[in-house]
Amino acid sequence: MSFNVTFHLSYRFRLLLLFTLCLTVVGWATSNYFVGAIQDIPKAKELMANFNKGIVWGKKGTVTDEASVKKADLDNCPSVSPYLKGQTKLVFKPDLTLEEVRAENPKVHRGRYHPEECRAVQRVAILIPHRHREKHLLYLLEHLHPFLQRQQLDYGIYIIHQAGNKKFNRAKLLNVGYLEALKDENWDCFIFHDVDLVPENDWNIYRCEDQPKHLVVGRNSTGYRLRYSGYFGGVTALSREQFFKVNGFSNNYWGWGGEDDDLRLRVELHRMKIIRPLPEVGKYTMIFHKRDQGNEVNIERMKLLHQVSRVWRTDGLTSCDYKLLSVDYNPLYINITVDFLSSP
Repeated sequence: MSFNVTFHLSYRFRLLLLFTLCLTVVGWATSNYFVGAIQDIPKAKELMANFNKGIVWGKKGTVTDEASVKKADLDNCPSVSPYLKGQTKLVFKPDLTLEEVRAENPKVHRGRYHPEECRAVQRVAILIPHRHREKHLLYLLEHLHPFLQRQQLDYGIYIIHQAGNKKFNRAKLLNVGYLEALKDENWDCFIFHDVDLVPENDWNIYRCEDQPKHLVVGRNSTGYRLRYSGYFGGVTALSREQFFKVNGFSNNYWGWGGEDDDLRLRVELHRMKIIRPLPEVGKYTMIFHKRDQGNEVNIERMKLLHQVSRVWRTDGLTSCDYKLLSVDYNPLYINITVDFLSSP
């Protein structure tokens, strides 16, 4: 009997002990679980904080992106530049040097410039035929660079120099300039510019329109009046497509005169209308000079003008032959030197 009681007590004790041990193990495991959970809370907070920071950064990034998008939306330069000054009194210093002009235009590189604050409406190539006019070129560069920059243009200035002693051929040089400049850039607009004409008013915008534009309404040498009805010389603006459409200039005008009237006839044959700025805007100063040797009056010009309607398709860009001697990228301009293989 005592044995049974002892056995039952021992059995119950062992069950109680086992139950206690189980509770201890469960309690220990539960305690570790919650401690681990509590220790993980800071990590979760850190994660959420970083996530929230990520959202904030995302918002900041979004704002930046929105600003970029907004800037891109406003990236085009205004149609009217805020830097225009209007009529300017031109001064031509006798001792002016190329180094001075270069120092005044630090943002012009290899003959090209573009505004940093906005995207220009057009890419404009200025083509200047040249021979033996170094001083005139210097004066033009001095005034033309700041003039174009105030208009917020993306531009390049090309000097097309005729080598050799053949008669000067302004029109053919301009054809060369067009063809060679397009190897650099797909220019939207071309300004065909005499070296001795300097613009006085920067409201005379050097951009192309839906019609060919004649920019020289008047000059000091003519009392600021149009030289004659239908005059289309000095400085003209044609888009890439307009100039291509008329097959450029004729290549057959050797010496002075006639090539600008030929271009006007080509424009009129294609039923385009020549437009001009207001007289008070289209004003130029012509730098005085004597007639150059090799640029005598072309006595054949009237005969050639009567042939325009018959020959324009075969005489122009499509038949412009020349020998390219060099292309030099100077700080203020691109110099293209050519020799013509044929002459009258």
